[in-house]
Amino acid sequence: IRPCRLYKDEYDDCTSLKARFHQYFIFGQDTDCSQWLTDFKNCERFQQSNGTDAVSGAGVIKSEEQRRMTRLRAHYANDIWQKRKEPPLDWAAPLPEWMQKRNENTYLELKQNELSGRAVLQEEERSLCVVM
Repeated sequence: IRPCRLYKDEYDDCTSLKARFHQYFIFGQDTDCSQWLTDFKNCERFQQSNGTDAVSGAGVIKSEEQRRMTRLRAHYANDIWQKRKEPPLDWAAPLPEWMQKRNENTYLELKQNELSGRAVLQEEERSLCVVM
């Protein structure tokens, strides 16, 4: 269960003028924000009972699970891409030569060489002279 103030913040955000305008623009109607308020009230009840009000706690947990399933519904329904259990065998293979050539003398390559210990750090000549 999240801190109760987050449910209140979500409710306030959902019912704000900006959010209502966005909801109307995207969906053509206002979104029902009552679940955020219900979750806030259940969370407050659960916190005030020091965790003994199991019904309120279970209500918040069930609501969070439903919210998570709604958010991930498209992910679970995706049957286009085959999900893999491990990375490909050649995932750490060297880059193709054309890509290595393109990345020569870039900041990324210099930093990588510096971090891996392959390049010697060169002291830059700095002038402490300031013109005012």
